Amino acid sequence: MPNRMDRGFYKYQQEFEQKALEVLRSGWYVLGREVSSFEEEFAAYTGADYCVGLASGLDALWLAFRILGIGAGDEVLVQGNTYIASVMGITINGATPVFVEPDEHFGIDVRQLEEKITGRTKAVLAVHLYGIPCRMDEIVSFCKEHNLYLVEDCAQSHGAYYGDRMTGTFGDIGCFSFYPSKNLGAFGDGGAVVVRDEALARDFRTYRNYGSEVRYYNKVVGTNSRLDELQAGLLRVRLRHIKEITEERQEIAAYYAEHLTNPLLRLPELPEGTTGVWHQYVVRCEERDRLIEYLNEREIGTIIHYPIPPHLAEAYQYLGHHKGDFPVTEHLADTVLSLPIYNGMTREELDYVIDALNAFR
Repeated sequence: MPNRMDRGFYKYQQEFEQKALEVLRSGWYVLGREVSSFEEEFAAYTGADYCVGLASGLDALWLAFRILGIGAGDEVLVQGNTYIASVMGITINGATPVFVEPDEHFGIDVRQLEEKITGRTKAVLAVHLYGIPCRMDEIVSFCKEHNLYLVEDCAQSHGAYYGDRMTGTFGDIGCFSFYPSKNLGAFGDGGAVVVRDEALARDFRTYRNYGSEVRYYNKVVGTNSRLDELQAGLLRVRLRHIKEITEERQEIAAYYAEHLTNPLLRLPELPEGTTGVWHQYVVRCEERDRLIEYLNEREIGTIIHYPIPPHLAEAYQYLGHHKGDFPVTEHLADTVLSLPIYNGMTREELDYVIDALNAFR
């Protein structure tokens, strides 16, 4: 029983197919009406002033730090348990990631930020991992106190709230991915940023289009990172249904929380005053490898998000970190397990997973 992305398509199949044909027949496939309309609609949905569509979530991250002027010699504080793309957004620009241990909710531990800041620190990257918001009040206060930029990685947190504000709207830049498995997923790669500042939005539009505001006049050395018309159109369809998509995942998570009773599992909890969107439902188990084997025998698919922390990745050996440097991060990498959760998951499927997990000894 793997996660099923096709069910999210079939539920709105007619709308998706109608929109795809509409875009194909339009004759306009790059930076047209679908992209501009999606940008307006997604900005309104998040509560941001501006949205700029990009080719991927990684592009959103590395362009964010590029446009903020963060590069060689600069440091960015980031939680150690995040997906490696978060860190790549920093290092692509030549800046150095300074890893911070996560708290009990998988977010950056705000209590440790003060210990990690140096004269080279320029920004904090807060990752709302698994669709669980970080403690944004404290992070915002820390950044203001130390005059730091705040970038939010919202690749997994479309629609998640801290208090009465949506993730992505607390910092200078909110970075989103629309990879197909996301709660607001496209049918290929896609990404976006949301910002309050009009000048920042203009910079993103320039950088995403070869550094050009006016055709063939290149203001900066940019890149090709444009959300295409077809994906934007399909995202507009899914965005119309995002409320019910989110509520369905919240109901699945609540059902897990109510019915999973195995003491060998530690269930995820939300920070006080937050609303999670459950991109993943991540439990912890000290006997995870045995649990995975047990579930595989029952054809229940699980995923580890993520088995190798960025500081131990081969790609980042040059940073000089070693096993044992971040014990909380490393323990999570050894114990976390993502259970099946997807739109269209039936009660029968959910009960099958729960019964199997509760019977694990």
